[in-house]
This record gives sequence, structure tokens and C-alpha cells, in this order.
Amino acid sequence: TELFSKMGKLGYLCPGYPTEYGGGGLGEVGTCIMAEELARVCSGITSGLMVQSGLSTFPILAHGSEEQKQRFLVPAIRGDRIVADGLTEPNAGSDANAGKTNAVLSDDGKHYLLNGQKMWITNSGFADVITVFAKIDNDRVLSAFIVERNFPGIVFNPEEKKMGIKGSSTRQIFFNDCKVPVENLLGNRGQGFRIALNILHMGRIKLGGNVLGAAKYAINQSVQYANERKQFG
Repeated sequence: TELFSKMGKLGYLCPGYPTEYGGGGLGEVGTCIMAEELARVCSGITSGLMVQSGLSTFPILAHGSEEQKQRFLVPAIRGDRIVADGLTEPNAGSDANAGKTNAVLSDDGKHYLLNGQKMWITNSGFADVITVFAKIDNDRVLSAFIVERNFPGIVFNPEEKKMGIKGSSTRQIFFNDCKVPVENLLGNRGQGFRIALNILHMGRIKLGGNVLGAAKYAINQSVQYANERKQFG
């Protein structure tokens, strides 16, 4: 969390976002250049940075109300709040709309009661805010919600033991009648599936910059080692 805070102060978290919300205003090309350079020097946390600066914040930028942007987006760009993206489920990966997480309006109409499970959630070990995708009632398509970590009814599993990408936190999240205020609905009802597709498209662009930077670093290290290595005299 300290590293995210420092990077936010330096403007590294959301360089492509509008300056009015604290972003760098660099656009997609500038974002990819920065993603490539960051991957050279800190590839272990680039997945977490991509979520912070794209997957979980872009939905708020593109579809959030002004109040939601000021409350959640601006602090995330500064690095004061860490965010995660809750889309994937055990039986809904590439087929995102197959998710079973469900939201039902409470009797008093003030909250949505969220029930379900999410997995492979980057930043989940320390995220303050999670964009969660769920179907309201028996809707055919997803809706999106802004869920805060301290809401009642959230359970976080222990850290996953991964083969790589150990510089980022990955956990499962369970929602058990999690109370989400109605004002935390992101965009309109049923708009979540389109939001999810849009952020994945954007994420793939930045992922290209990330892996290119990491590949260049690996090649440079390999060449250096090959030139220094002594065998058979």
C-alpha cells in the first residue's frame, strides 16, 4: 500500500486519465509507454498497477456519477485508496456474463443485498474499493456496483499460492448478504456486461506495453549474462 501511495503522488497510477481528476492526460499511447517502462523495473507489481489504473477505475471514470468520481476515482488516482476488479467467478471466466453473483433490493429500498463469489481478484488483499459485477434479480445481463471493503457480509480467503506474479495480492472474495447502498450502483441497471467488455479491451492494450517492457528487460539480462558467463576456459 505504501508503494501505491508513492506512485500515486508521482503520477504513475493513472497517466491516461483526465487532469481534472488528477490524471496525467497522456491518453492511451502515453499510458502504454509508461506501462512498458514500469514493467522493466517493477514487473512483479504491474498486474496490480494495471488494475489500479484501469480495470477497476476506468468503469468509474466512464460511467460513474460526479459524486462517485470524487469519492472513489480521485483518491485512487492519488494512491490514497487501492481498488480491485471483481468480475471472474469459478464458472465465469472468459464467459463473464455467466456469473452467478446476485443482487436483490432490500425491503426498505436502500441497499442491494449481494450474494456470490469472485476469484483471481488482484489487489484483493488490501483493496479499499472493489468494482463488483452481479445480476440484479433474474436479469439476463450484469450490473456493476462499487463495494467498499468495510461493508458487512464480505469474506476474503487467504492469499493464493501462485507460481508467479508474487508481487501482487490474489484472493477469493465471498459476499453473504453484503449490503451495498443503492447509490453505489455504477451506471445503469444491466449496463455491467458492456462495462466489463470495455475495460477488458482497454486492459489488453496496456498489457501489451507491460509484457513488451518485461520481455525487453529479460532479453537485456540474458545478453548480459551470456557475455559474462565463462565455461570451458
